[in-house]
Amino acid sequence: MAESVVQEEHLDVLTMTGQKTGITKPRSEVHRVGDYHRTVNAWIFAESTQELLLQRRADFKDSWPGMWDISSAGHISAGDSSLISAQRELQEELGINLPKDAFEFLFTFVQQNVINDGKFINNEFADVYLVTTLNPIPLEAFTLQQTEVSAVKYIAYEEYKNLLAKDDPSFVPYDVNGGYGQLFNIISQRYKENTMERSLTLQKQLRRYAHVSLNAELAGLSDADKEALVLVIKAATVMDEIFYLQVWYSNPVLRDWLKEHADASELDKLKWMYYLINKSPWSSLDENEAFLTTADSAVKLLPDATKPVNGWKGLEYKASFPLPKPPGANFYPPDMDKMEFELWKSSLTEKQQEDATSFFTVIKRRSEFNLDSSLSGHIVDATNHSVGSIYDLYSVPYSEEYNSYLTRASELLHKAGDMASSPSLKRLLHSKADAFLSNNYYDSDIAWIELDSELDVTIGPYETYEDAIFGYKATFEAFIGIRDDKATAQVKLFGDNLQVLEQNLPMDNAYKSKDVIAAPIRVIQLIYNSGDVKGPQTVAFNLPNDERIVKDRGTSMVMLKNVSEAKFKNILRPIADVCIRKEQQELVDFDSFFTHNICHECCHGIGPHSITLPDGRQSTVRLELQELHSAMEEAKADIVGLWALKFLIGRDLLPKSLVKSMYVSFLAGCFRSVRFGLEESHGKGQALQFNWLFEKEAFILNSDDTFSVDFDKVEGAVESLSTEILTIQARGDKEAASLLLQKYCTMTQPLKVALQKLENVQVPVDIAPTFTAVNKLMQ
Repeated sequence: MAESVVQEEHLDVLTMTGQKTGITKPRSEVHRVGDYHRTVNAWIFAESTQELLLQRRADFKDSWPGMWDISSAGHISAGDSSLISAQRELQEELGINLPKDAFEFLFTFVQQNVINDGKFINNEFADVYLVTTLNPIPLEAFTLQQTEVSAVKYIAYEEYKNLLAKDDPSFVPYDVNGGYGQLFNIISQRYKENTMERSLTLQKQLRRYAHVSLNAELAGLSDADKEALVLVIKAATVMDEIFYLQVWYSNPVLRDWLKEHADASELDKLKWMYYLINKSPWSSLDENEAFLTTADSAVKLLPDATKPVNGWKGLEYKASFPLPKPPGANFYPPDMDKMEFELWKSSLTEKQQEDATSFFTVIKRRSEFNLDSSLSGHIVDATNHSVGSIYDLYSVPYSEEYNSYLTRASELLHKAGDMASSPSLKRLLHSKADAFLSNNYYDSDIAWIELDSELDVTIGPYETYEDAIFGYKATFEAFIGIRDDKATAQVKLFGDNLQVLEQNLPMDNAYKSKDVIAAPIRVIQLIYNSGDVKGPQTVAFNLPNDERIVKDRGTSMVMLKNVSEAKFKNILRPIADVCIRKEQQELVDFDSFFTHNICHECCHGIGPHSITLPDGRQSTVRLELQELHSAMEEAKADIVGLWALKFLIGRDLLPKSLVKSMYVSFLAGCFRSVRFGLEESHGKGQALQFNWLFEKEAFILNSDDTFSVDFDKVEGAVESLSTEILTIQARGDKEAASLLLQKYCTMTQPLKVALQKLENVQVPVDIAPTFTAVNKLMQ
């Protein structure tokens, strides 16, 4: 008797809102007193027959014995993860071994009921997963756990829904009109959608992008540099491969499947075209709403997922992805929450904490590692993945996680470095090649800042927008261009005045840095990009993001002039014609648009980065603001950039003719960026700025539904918002940042008015570039 008590499963006790209390109890005690706890439901759905698999619960179960129920379900033991529990339950109850990409997370619902004359109280938060197989699994392929399951059968999902609605006593009860009804709604919407309507929707989504050809003159490059360029572009395509994997673990197979089937129908062609723009099944311009479902995904065959059946080749399933875009992308376990991460991090040494929050590591589960090993039948030495913490998480450097890709890219960059004629380009390519394998990017980022070459190369892990949990993890990308020497010389002014701008920022002097380093500015004509360049195209970037380098050496910025020109011509000018009051339309010009873009990037390099918190601790803005950092930083660079332009004009360093045009061009630009969506950092930042300036009456909505700038009020409004954001950053005040974004990052009525006008005349939202020069070069 004592032995059974020791072995009884323990569960995490939750609050009524689903948060862990830190208390664990035996399963029997949890159900005796009705504690909230976690469970997992795994449904198997056969696509060809539209049937769900049901299991009949064993006759001696303590709850709903002998009744038909979910394909597989069970409690999540204390400390265990949801996804791994779903995998394990299917393996234990039905004898099915499936990898994590077979499980599509659908939703979490709360189940509450009392049975057995009040002796069994069930209050559970159930995570619901769907496994989509192409055809029904033969019933003889299952290996049933006799203590849990007495039989299995398939049933049409609509018939099952009707039986539940009638409270059929043969079935475990679920409220199909409540939370659990989502299961049937998702399946129904997925498979009953009209093909013609879907094609029209995708066509409409594609029309939001103006397809433009970007070209640049390569004649000035030496033959050796052209050979080096070919190798660098090949390395850049590797960045693409890594990025697809960073977005979601089944994303690469989805990409390959869509490409392979693009010619099957007009709808399949549209799917592929829009996927190429977004590089994922989630639409960047629609708040990351999915435009594909797992039903569109790749079919994978697992011959050994079950026991063999004569004449059956094995289990075929759809590589899944969730409808909501995972906030942690593929950097963290999909079922990890912030609390789990923070508890784990607090148990680590200082060095291990640095690894956990590093730009260049992914976070994994030891239990997933062990489960994958056991399912494959291999005994794997997991020693390196078990040291340093009693928790389930561990960190893996990019150099290990993406080793096969980075080894290939490293070899290409070393070869390109051998050929390059510019000493600084040689240094960059060789040091970046070394960094790919060492995971230490410091020297290569210094080499990038110091790059002085006609062939301009940015390649590696940089931006952190995909990590919507913390904003820690960097995605791989590449931008390759030809330096525009004339334009580069013209923008030197901004770098030369960076320290002056820092010392005059509209915030308390205590927060100002004394050693801001002027950021070199390079203007290029873009000839190729790859990796994290999905959806809306950037017109500039300021790198690196590593606060150590920002503190030691500052940053450098790259302006993509031909991208800016394409956006101004195809988007901003038409926006101005529709949304700006006629008297101010002529003030919207390319020089103002491009100059503010330059100043925006400069202003990433000033203001708070490394900060001292009110309690005296040293930290960084990124670490303190976490997932809010990107939106706040983009808003800061934008609004402080506008403030900086006025400051430089006041010093007679820029022409006074810019004063009015910069504000009106900025107003038109607000509508351009907000159309990226309020889930995207630039869109969030722009909504914050527009709504603040509108509230201060600096922007005016006229009776004809056009907008204009009040030049008497705009300067003060710009300065007040600059002060607000800079102070929040300097204090590392996440609560204040959250309140500011909650109040102003909304789709207000004035914004809706503008966006509806643009929708009516179908002004493109952004551009989708093709690279003519590279296509010729690579032939």
